[in-house]
Amino acid sequence: MAQSLVEYPQRVCRPTDFAPLARGADGVLRYGNLNPALTELLDVQVHAFSGREAVVEIGGPRLTYRQLWHSASRIAGGLQEHGIGYGDRVAVRLPVGVRWVQAFLGALLSGAVPVLVQDGLPAAVAERVLADSDADFVLADDFPDGAAYIDDGAALNELALLCYTSGAVAQDDSITPKGVELTNENLLSAIRSVVGALDLPTDGMRNLVLLPLAHASGCVDQLLPTFAVGGTVVLVPEPALIAETIVAERIDMVSATPRIFAGLLPELAGLRAEGVRQVCSAGHRTEVAATGPGTCEVVSAALREVFPLARQWSVWGATETSGIGLALADGGDTHAADLLGFPFGGTELALWGPRASAGRGELLCRGPNVAPRYWNDPQTTESRFTGSWFHTGNQVEIDAEGLVHRAE
Repeated sequence: MAQSLVEYPQRVCRPTDFAPLARGADGVLRYGNLNPALTELLDVQVHAFSGREAVVEIGGPRLTYRQLWHSASRIAGGLQEHGIGYGDRVAVRLPVGVRWVQAFLGALLSGAVPVLVQDGLPAAVAERVLADSDADFVLADDFPDGAAYIDDGAALNELALLCYTSGAVAQDDSITPKGVELTNENLLSAIRSVVGALDLPTDGMRNLVLLPLAHASGCVDQLLPTFAVGGTVVLVPEPALIAETIVAERIDMVSATPRIFAGLLPELAGLRAEGVRQVCSAGHRTEVAATGPGTCEVVSAALREVFPLARQWSVWGATETSGIGLALADGGDTHAADLLGFPFGGTELALWGPRASAGRGELLCRGPNVAPRYWNDPQTTESRFTGSWFHTGNQVEIDAEGLVHRAE
């Protein structure tokens, strides 16, 4: 049978459609009135919320927006004194904590492109990531220090972040993850989509982020949207402290992967945190379904017991889609384990394959959050990007209501 591409353009308003989108000449839906660069958005928020806590590390530092911005700008100044400038790659190779956030922002403010090196990678794989990115500087143990510096001269279509995929590493540490080029428009659009979809408040929300910060889901979809609304990112290096942190830090939102939530159930047993209003799972229920029959239902029910007033969200995406794409709200009903959700923000879908016209095939995505290419890999770029469409590699079915199901 012949391969075909069948588009599912955005036609109806969803609960998560909150801002006008206009279709560009390339067919992609795009947000209007975005800041020209991520640094400018953050700079505005820093001045609006300067006295609020920006990031808290349990057992470590607590920084306000003013303190965080000042320390990051000193790192940026130090990088400048080391000859780092616009477009250079600066790798962030640190465990999760306040220092990670300072290093990431310092690289941004210097005008460089941060390269996220996932903590816990085998040493050989991490070194290949550094070599592949052609990193000009590595922020690890000691930070450079100089006069405060902020470079905010970037444009929407320019490279803002180099984020590496992680899927193949667990199976074969001889494989180098692929670098994904994320532009300012990709990042700003993802932030706008998450803030709108989850209706993030601007009154000082406190987000307990349990996701890896070196992944798109942790950095782009949790850290940056929280900063965009003047909230506080709370980081817990020690899992045994999570339950008491939720209470002591007055947490409003908890974000993790389904697998992380499943592993935390013993730590959360007996806790009833009525102050938490959002629980966000990045990834999907099928990640934990393989651990045994009914695991998804057990995890969802347990989370409802722990967070009885919280709205539960599942967000599915790939590094190439800035970590977002599909969303599913859990209103207390049991969802099928194969259900991924519906597109939100500016994400649109297509199916590719011989059965695409019948609603089954490989899932393709396009939108303002979709990366333009892989770093230094034109061959893979050509194979995974068809025009504005990104081939996810996931076989799915799309039903009459536009809901996406994982196909077996």
